[in-house]
Amino acid sequence: MEKKEYEQLNETIYTETLSNGLSVTLLPKDEFHKTYGLFTTKYGSIDNQFIPRDGKQLTRVPDGIAHFLEHKMFEKKDGDIFNVFGKLGASANAFTSFTQTSYLFSSTTNVNENMETLLDFVQEPYFTKETVDKEKGIIGQEIQMYEDEPDWRLFFGILGNMYPKHPLHIDIAGTVDSIADITAELLYESYNTFYHPSNMNLFVVGKMDPEKMMDLIKSNQAKKSFSESTEIQRYFPEETIGDIKPFDSIKMSVKRPKSIIGVKGIGKAPEGKAALVYKTIMDLLMTLLVGPTSDNYLKLYDSGVIDDSFSYDFSLERTFHFADVGGDTKDPEAFSTVIKEILLTAKMSPELNEEHLILVKKRKIGQVLQSLNSLEFIANQYSQQNYGEATLLDLVPIIESITLNQIKHAAEEFMQESHMSVFHILPKGEDNV
Repeated sequence: MEKKEYEQLNETIYTETLSNGLSVTLLPKDEFHKTYGLFTTKYGSIDNQFIPRDGKQLTRVPDGIAHFLEHKMFEKKDGDIFNVFGKLGASANAFTSFTQTSYLFSSTTNVNENMETLLDFVQEPYFTKETVDKEKGIIGQEIQMYEDEPDWRLFFGILGNMYPKHPLHIDIAGTVDSIADITAELLYESYNTFYHPSNMNLFVVGKMDPEKMMDLIKSNQAKKSFSESTEIQRYFPEETIGDIKPFDSIKMSVKRPKSIIGVKGIGKAPEGKAALVYKTIMDLLMTLLVGPTSDNYLKLYDSGVIDDSFSYDFSLERTFHFADVGGDTKDPEAFSTVIKEILLTAKMSPELNEEHLILVKKRKIGQVLQSLNSLEFIANQYSQQNYGEATLLDLVPIIESITLNQIKHAAEEFMQESHMSVFHILPKGEDNV
């Protein structure tokens, strides 16, 4: 077990890769009473084309199967795993993203028993035709609910413009039609391909003895047999700048129009620690340009172009990276025009100055330090992002090290009009812009 100390943050993490390939990270925090465990597989909604374990032919599974699989993992022959966690005094949950699926518990008591339960239920699949068919109705209702959610439709609208071929544009839960094709056999095929320990990681944070916790995890895994680790072969369609759809819009029952601008990252993004550095540079760039400390934000807010729904983000994950800026607006055309202008002139923007950068850095570092008081935030961020040896705990020195020149260079490289797209949601009864 390797030990790494972060003196600036007064934190210590313990890591080890077990003989079956499972990556384990422990972050003891004795000042907390709660312990939080997160068991994650690198299998998300975008992984819909792959060569199954022990197979030779590329297969295309129904959209939404990773999310469907997550739901079905909690149902076992003997009952619902939520009941087991409840009797042990733990809260349990799970979530599926574009690139991964995570299962979790939090508890102040029976931590060892809850950890065993987490490991065992995720590593013991149980699917039948009857239970699969029953779940289709439940998830179908969830899909229909999101179809009526304007902000969800806005986000996937811009993804559809930027990534018309890549499965990123497909709703994580799939569609009612796609989940109709899911079978118990397909669930087992996906599970056996992606739920091997070598494609998974376990993160535990909170009150614990790291030596005893690692021994418990090792003992649990030693009782189980797994096939030999093999590299997973995924397939994603190639896309070009020419595939980007510059504009689209839909009408919904909204009182106020919505607009979002997306900037698609072209080419392969950095990996490992370089990816965390790049994402931090882009986060700082976006905050400098349209964050609450910028003159741009104040002018847009005072003029009524934006309101409190305004948001911006930069996403960098396996196989994709993009920026998006959006929100409710009285004039979607004016919103998208002015935001595009801000992004396209980013390198020369007066917002990019040393004084502003120092201010934004201080705010970012403060947010990071404050977030380290949340076990849930630490576990989710630690497990969701794959930066090689770099972690959330490396973020403060990375923020401190970034220069204005790095940010200007990123602005020049990334903010290209040919990489941009706009999506509007208009109230029903209005003409499209």
